[in-house]
Amino acid sequence: MTALPRTLSPLPLPPEDSRCCDGDLKVKTATLFRTAPLLLDCGRPLSDVRVAYHTYGEAQEEATLVLHALTGNSAVHEWWPDFLGAGRPLDPTRDFVVCANVLGGCAGTDGPAQWQGTGLGDLAISLRDMARVGRALLEHLGVRRVRVIGASMGGLLAYAWLLECPDLVARAVVIGAPVRHSPWAVGLNSAARAAIRAAPGGEGLKVARQIAMLSYRSPESLAQTQAGQRRPGVHAVTSYLEYQGEKLLARFCERSYVALTGAMDNFQPGDAELAAVRVPVLAVGISSDVLYPAAEVRAATDALPNATYWELSSIHGHDAFLMDAGELPQRVDAFLRGEAEFGLHPSG
Repeated sequence: MTALPRTLSPLPLPPEDSRCCDGDLKVKTATLFRTAPLLLDCGRPLSDVRVAYHTYGEAQEEATLVLHALTGNSAVHEWWPDFLGAGRPLDPTRDFVVCANVLGGCAGTDGPAQWQGTGLGDLAISLRDMARVGRALLEHLGVRRVRVIGASMGGLLAYAWLLECPDLVARAVVIGAPVRHSPWAVGLNSAARAAIRAAPGGEGLKVARQIAMLSYRSPESLAQTQAGQRRPGVHAVTSYLEYQGEKLLARFCERSYVALTGAMDNFQPGDAELAAVRVPVLAVGISSDVLYPAAEVRAATDALPNATYWELSSIHGHDAFLMDAGELPQRVDAFLRGEAEFGLHPSG
């Protein structure tokens, strides 16, 4: 199998307090584990870990922690406008909202781009490692208690938070994510990583993104939005997938893609661990999700003693939490506030 090249073109780290595209909100950075290293699950230590993050609202000891998806970032205002704002689940006028770029990514927090040439090589990182970094960031910010909300990879990471930091988490919302990856999900990621290794330097990452995009939508969604041709002889869906591949290549590092998908696949908590979680959890399935079928999301809550399930009805598949949220913001807001969760169904 072809090895990944040693030199790539990952995105550079943002400078301290550099501004986001709207000119008002800032991405901040913190350097953690300066006095004692972070011991990764793979057994390797990491010191002076740089973490990039956004905050919204006034600093408080209690916060709402947002966990982003695989190729997402900490700029919640850019990718989740249905959820962030006054009167919404993530309300900066009422709450302190925190979102950090994950360890191993390429949006400002340390990852493969920073580890090259340091002797660390391609570190195997885990979702639990990411949660430990997040905990250190919260301590840096003076936060002692959080409500956690994550979708897709962020949902898997929310489960890691429940296992690693149960003393910090008051309640958690998991959207469009199972408690562990199925062979189907692992297989899709394995194919994506194989594409990257077969065509390193960018072309493989584009193919990996195309594979992923097909799993993020549903047949009905693509039939509605990508029917016909956009240019002679080329199907609209082909143009759409090519565009998505090019767009990801412009902003993401293939080594990060390999590292993060590997961390997702390797997160396989046992039933006994899950049975020990006492934190209230809302698990949200999506009716047309082919990546993480709704039945799989709901079945996972059976292992949790205090879990509730609700299903978002949409034809748009896994990405419905971004493009067709419907009642989701209201349901999530009620759960995060601890209000009467009408219409929700307890697990088990």
